[in-house]
Formats: sequence, structure tokens, C-alpha cells
Amino acid sequence: MTEPSTIAFIGGGNMASALIGGLRQAGHAAAAIHVVEPLAAQREKLAQSFGVQAVAAADDALRQAQTVVWAVKPQAFAAAAQACAGRSAQALQISVMAGVRSDTLAQASGGARIVRAMPNTPALIGQGIAGLFARPEVDAAGRAQAQALFAPTGQTLWVAHEADLDAITALSGSGPAYMFYVIEAMVQAAVEMGLSAEQGRQLAQATMAGAAALSAASPLSPQELRAQVTSKGGTTHAAITAMEDHGVKAAIVRAIHAARARAQELGQG
Repeated sequence: MTEPSTIAFIGGGNMASALIGGLRQAGHAAAAIHVVEPLAAQREKLAQSFGVQAVAAADDALRQAQTVVWAVKPQAFAAAAQACAGRSAQALQISVMAGVRSDTLAQASGGARIVRAMPNTPALIGQGIAGLFARPEVDAAGRAQAQALFAPTGQTLWVAHEADLDAITALSGSGPAYMFYVIEAMVQAAVEMGLSAEQGRQLAQATMAGAAALSAASPLSPQELRAQVTSKGGTTHAAITAMEDHGVKAAIVRAIHAARARAQELGQG
């Protein structure tokens, strides 16, 4: 993404902040970043953290934007789009909203050059992953713009079908919450076994991070890695057996399907 391209964010919450932070670290000028954020406290935070201009309501500065990033909650999109009507059709539209279909965004914004993205919260520390889908109207330069936007926040994965973003939403978009849920359970067990909550959290977090790193670095599948530490009759075998007896894996799979179904519902709303 080359200067002096202007990027406008509709919504200045956590995900927008992660993207803005990445842009600033990559050398993008604060003056070339415009944010529409109704909450005064968040506008002040953006100005202090990144030096960017943030305004309470959409204005004609949007007409100068080459890229518009939609980062409001899906339920707030209709109102936000109405406020921006007629001001952003010329721009590449990039959406990080779960469920809002590109057809809906095209109709509301007046622009057909749309990239939909599903990032996740580890983007806040540069450890995220974003699924990306581009409509046919987006050329190679537009895809490169989108790629450059998300690159500082972690990995990216392009998909050919927009419907795949619902699965990505369920897997990685919502996925950090599943990991936090497991850590929460591990800390609870640690306390029940006599360790402190702080000790349990340190052990659980390090174990989660280490297992993920090992899985990423190893040529072995997760099943093979699990088998390596699951000796029959041992402690890990006892734990995995208890999980299987309680249907833990099946419950996780059902939960991810439920998340995808909700993403599909949001897209139909």
C-alpha cells in the first residue's frame, strides 16, 4: 500500500485499532488515515495511540478515501451505511464484519470492488489470521491493498468462495474464545488441585502456546502429536479417555457448526 493513499475506517473499535496500528508501524502516515467513530472515548484513544483523525459522524472526507474499511458490528451496519451513503462508492471496500454479505455491502455502499475479511483478535498482537474473499471486480492491485492491510496483523488466507467465510468465522474468527475457554477450564482444575490461579494460568497459557507452536513446526498431524504423548495406561491417556467419555471432541465440533450457522443467519438478516 503506497502513500499518499487514504484509508477510512467506519468504526474504530478493537479490530480497527489493530489494523490502524499495523498501518502506522508499516509507515503509513497518520494524516492519511480517517476514522468515523461515534464514541468520544474511543476517538480520543485512537488519536493518542496512533495520531489519527477520528470524527463522530461520516463527513465528506470519505470522498477522498481510496480504501474504506467497514469495522462496525453487523447489527450497526445498516445505520452506518446510510450515514455514509454517496460518499465512498469510489473506494475499495474492505469489510471485517461477520455475516454481512458482499452483495449487501455493494448495494449499501454503491461500490462493487469489495473484499470481505474475517480476522481474529490475536491480530491485536500481530498473531492473528484473516480469511479473505475478493469479488470479481477486485483487480490484482485491490487484492494487494487488502493483503497489505492485514499483513502486519498476522497470517492471511484467501478463499475462492464467499460462503467459506462463514466457516472461517466459526473456526478462527470465534476460535480464540474457544482457546480462552480451555485455559479457563485448566485454571479451574489447577485451583481445585491446590495450585494458585496465577500458577494455573501461567501453566495453561504456556502449554497452549507451546502446543500450538509445536503443531505449526512439526510435519506430524495433530492426531500423531497427541499419540506421541498418550501412552496407554498413563496420565494423558486417562485424561483423553475422560474427554472422549464426555463427548468433548463432538461438543467442540457441534459448537463450531453452531457458530457457522449463526454467521449464516447474520448474512440473511
